[in-house]
Amino acid sequence: MSKRRKKKHEEEEMSEAWLLPYSDLLTLILALFIVLFAMSSVDAQKFQLLSKAFNEMFTGETGLLNYQTTIPQGSSDAPDVRKKDLQKNQYMAEDPQKLKQEQEKQKAMQEDQKELKELQVKVNQYITANQLANKLQTSLTSEGLLVTIRDNVLFDSGSAEVRSIDLKTAGEISNLLVMNPPRNIIISGHTDNVPIRNSKFESNWELSVMRAVNFMKIVLHNDKLDPRWFSAKGFGEYQPVASNDTPEGRAKNRRVEILILPRT
Repeated sequence: MSKRRKKKHEEEEMSEAWLLPYSDLLTLILALFIVLFAMSSVDAQKFQLLSKAFNEMFTGETGLLNYQTTIPQGSSDAPDVRKKDLQKNQYMAEDPQKLKQEQEKQKAMQEDQKELKELQVKVNQYITANQLANKLQTSLTSEGLLVTIRDNVLFDSGSAEVRSIDLKTAGEISNLLVMNPPRNIIISGHTDNVPIRNSKFESNWELSVMRAVNFMKIVLHNDKLDPRWFSAKGFGEYQPVASNDTPEGRAKNRRVEILILPRT
């Protein structure tokens, strides 16, 4: 009688043993379908959260599902943009000295542009005060601050000598170029396309060069300016700013330009 009860008890225990692996199998199948569903979704954030949850549940935060996304929350940038941002951030993190240098460079460029704008205001005030708006003009370009002087302010037609009546104007312009610290300054001469041939000049190119050089000499009479920061160029008729088909256009092309360069 005792043997029969013991045998019946053992059969009951064996008959319930299949429940444990069966429940594990169902759980794994459920997890599989959830993961497959998450992989089919375009929302990488949800997939990251699901994978993390299943890692903690089944693998203790390790294993096949240990996936990390590089997509920041709320980001909709293209993959290549995100990749560049990550590379840039990694570069900055690996070399903080380079990051500091880049920040200092950007700051210096901003300060430089601010100084050039202040200088432009100063020159414009001089132009207004002396009623020279039809003879001088300024523009702030990517190359620096450009001051344009029409040739009728300084020179007679076909001549490279600064007129005596314009020496005062040239001297006042030189005072505007006094800066601390100094900047590199390029003075360039330009002409129209009307051919020139006289005892002094065989071409417009030679005329433009000598106008730039002679004007620079007058400017450097100012002992507050250092000649080492100055250079002269002549472009002849080859960099027009207007059409040479009209007298007005040719007048604009006959000019001397002062280019004040950025320090950076």
